[in-house]
Amino acid sequence: MSEPVVAGLVLAADGTGTLGRPKPLLPYAGGTLLDHALATARACELDQLLVAVDRPGKVRERCDVSGTQIVGTLPAAIDALDPATTVLVVLRSDQPGVTAATVRVLLAARGDAQAAACLYADGRGYPYAFSSEIFDELRSGAQPDDYDVAEVPVPGPTPLDVHTWADYEAVVAAAGQPLGGGVMVAPVSAGARRRGLRD
Repeated sequence: MSEPVVAGLVLAADGTGTLGRPKPLLPYAGGTLLDHALATARACELDQLLVAVDRPGKVRERCDVSGTQIVGTLPAAIDALDPATTVLVVLRSDQPGVTAATVRVLLAARGDAQAAACLYADGRGYPYAFSSEIFDELRSGAQPDDYDVAEVPVPGPTPLDVHTWADYEAVVAAAGQPLGGGVMVAPVSAGARRRGLRD
């Protein structure tokens, strides 16, 4: 059996509606949240790496996007995949607790599932992995929960993600980085919502 051809897509939606400023560009660990996510993806030694962003100009100014292909949407990412791609791994730029080891576990244990996700101690979460069999459906708007998702056990709780300022402060604290000194602080936004592949 031939080796799978694996591409990675980092979702880096702006997030301005809830945070008042571009979420992927928030300071984190000496760079930005997006820098950290891209570094994680690069460590996975994927065959192709894409990033979906709303404001490519600002991202190019503030982040190291070397070796990546910038696209605007998930459909554009599907269109940009190498035709030989057999698996697409999707990560979020606002979930810095996800590691390259997490991605490797997911890829190793997904089997031939059309859709697979990490099963943490407190539930299912990103990264997700999708087979080429459903790329056309993803391009047309299909969401992960439209499929019988294979759940790959991963130790520990779901890594924190950033939807509100309280979330951002929590991921910064979890990284041992004090607030201040370049780390933005703002009033906490209330509320949360279920998010899909286009957030």
